[in-house]
Order: sequence, then C-alpha cells, then structure tokens
Amino acid sequence: MQTPLEITFRNMDHSDAVEARIREKVDKLEQVYDRITSCRVRVESINRQHTKGNLFQVNIELSVPGKQVVVGRNPGKNHAHEDVYVAVRDAFNAARRRLEDHSRRKAGKVKTHEVPPHGKVARLFPYEGYGFIETPDGGEIYFHQNSLVDGDFTKLEQGQEVRYVVAEKESEKGPQASTVKLIGKHHLA
Repeated sequence: MQTPLEITFRNMDHSDAVEARIREKVDKLEQVYDRITSCRVRVESINRQHTKGNLFQVNIELSVPGKQVVVGRNPGKNHAHEDVYVAVRDAFNAARRRLEDHSRRKAGKVKTHEVPPHGKVARLFPYEGYGFIETPDGGEIYFHQNSLVDGDFTKLEQGQEVRYVVAEKESEKGPQASTVKLIGKHHLA
C-alpha cells in the first residue's frame, strides 16, 4: 500500500486486539488484490450506553487504481454484530468479494451468458403435427409437435417467437429441434 493503513474507533475505546485482527484482514485483502493504494477502516459502536446488546458497524474504504471500493456493514438487526470480531469479519468478507469482482472485470474475465438459439415459427402443418422455425440467419429448423414444451401445438401461430435446442441428428427434413419453447413478451434478443 502506498498510504499507511488508517484505523479509527468511534464511540468505543481503542482495542489492540481488534486492530491486530484488522491488520491481518488487510494483509489478506492485499493477497487478493495487490494494487490497493490506501485503506481506511472505521469501527463504530452504535450505542455506547448499552453494556449488552450493543451493535458494531464497520466501514472500509479502499482505493485501487481507477476505483474507490467502499463497504459499510450496517448491522441493522443482525445481532451477530454484537461481537465486534464478527462485524469485522463480515465487512472484510464483503470487501474481498468486491475486490475479486473488480479484479475479474479488469482482467476481462466477467462471465457472460450466451443467448439461447431463438427464431420465429415460419410454417405450420397442424394436421401432420410439425412445423418449421426461421432462424435469425434465415435458415429453417424442423420441429415436431412433441418438441413443444409448456405450450399447445394447436394454438401455435406463424410469427410467434420461440427458443429451441437443436438435436444432434438431423431429420429427413433437415436440422431438427429437440425442444421448442414459446418466448413471452420480455426476452433476450
């Protein structure tokens, strides 16, 4: 770290043991992401007057190149945060997850979800029990009425949008869909 670690205690007495735990947690964060430039940690007792049932709030501000990572673990009604060590652990776990996410984004390792194959019902042969789906590239996929999932083949209409799974083996009519499902109004394009 370029700037020394800052630890502040608010509404409570300074604790060497809590400070040592925070320093350990910061060292572990630096193992997760070695480009942390500064770190400020504030441990706060929410209600100083209580001797029992007092909750602790831990705030962490991390600076990394191009980003500020801020974690505020407000205990709310989480009575586990009556223990300052639990509050510190939870705050640093959240900070670790955010640093890992930031690291993945910087490395271009963000998970993307592939849009499943989709198309429109092009032609139907209701008496024979099959139809064809027009794919976005203009091709056609054959499907049988038994391939339709969660829908009624007799109510299917040309132009309706569907998702499909292509079967491994082609039929005599060309590529075949093993599963066909109607797409609602809100879908991925």
